[in-house]
Amino acid sequence: MHGLVQAYSRTNRILNSVKTFGNIVCFRNLEKATNEAIALFGDKEACGIVLLKAYEDYYDGYKDEEKEVRGYKSLIDELQEKFPVGEQVLGEQNQKDFIKLYGGVLRVRNILVTFDEFAGNEILSDRCFQDYHSMYIDLYNEFRGGRDDDKENINDDLVFEMELIKQVEINIDYILKLITEYHQDHTQNKELLVDINKAIDSSVELRNKKDLINQFITALDVHSNVDDDWQKFVEEKKIEELERIISEENLDRDATYKFIENAFRDGLVATTGTSIAGVLPPVTRFSPGGERTKKRESVLEKLTGFFERFFDISSKSIEEK
Repeated sequence: MHGLVQAYSRTNRILNSVKTFGNIVCFRNLEKATNEAIALFGDKEACGIVLLKAYEDYYDGYKDEEKEVRGYKSLIDELQEKFPVGEQVLGEQNQKDFIKLYGGVLRVRNILVTFDEFAGNEILSDRCFQDYHSMYIDLYNEFRGGRDDDKENINDDLVFEMELIKQVEINIDYILKLITEYHQDHTQNKELLVDINKAIDSSVELRNKKDLINQFITALDVHSNVDDDWQKFVEEKKIEELERIISEENLDRDATYKFIENAFRDGLVATTGTSIAGVLPPVTRFSPGGERTKKRESVLEKLTGFFERFFDISSKSIEEK
């Protein structure tokens, strides 16, 4: 029993709310031994949590004692009927209903993708999923109401599955691939432009880069090399936007470059400590007491936004003009 649990533990490393399970192939029928081991080292009711059910149960639904558990197909049917792609979800109750329904779709889909049988049976196209993702993210931002934290539990009855949204995140490589196709088609394929913007809107991480990407597309010409020119474009924009922040906030230029250099090196903006103090402009002794604090918060907000905009699409160094 101990050896079996240890073997599972070593091969099935769960991570978070996204990777809550793994696939282990057994060439012998170990279900009875597994249930007994789980009961011994966990509790006798745990086997239904630890072991996945059959593919058909998640796809078509199943009965858990007296409770009917809806499957993927039923959830997608309701989604398409009540909230057709491309139609705005109006009214707070409808919005909450959509959030709960699509959250259920995301949870069961997260399980189904581990089954080979699911390939080709998703019902919705990738483009439709992108549209629903975009609607979901819009509502997340709306209900969050400008809060700075990323908590998924917005209120007592509304939970957003943002980790599952990020799991199927569109990355910049995929966008550049579409841009390359658009460029090779001599910028005539307007459907590809629609695809590019839909993909960006469905991504939590790329939304704050949408204007950058569209500026780059506009700048394409017949001689452009998409991959190389994108990197040059991003590096130029990075310097341009940092210089604008320095000018607008009257920051110490050298200290700001050093602060951002450290943020790119460490993978985060230092919101505590003394390093931000050297970035801020000097204040006179006659300045109101809270003025320095407000300035600090304003500068940190802008530098954090800058960092999040460029960190994952540019080099990890930044050189002054």
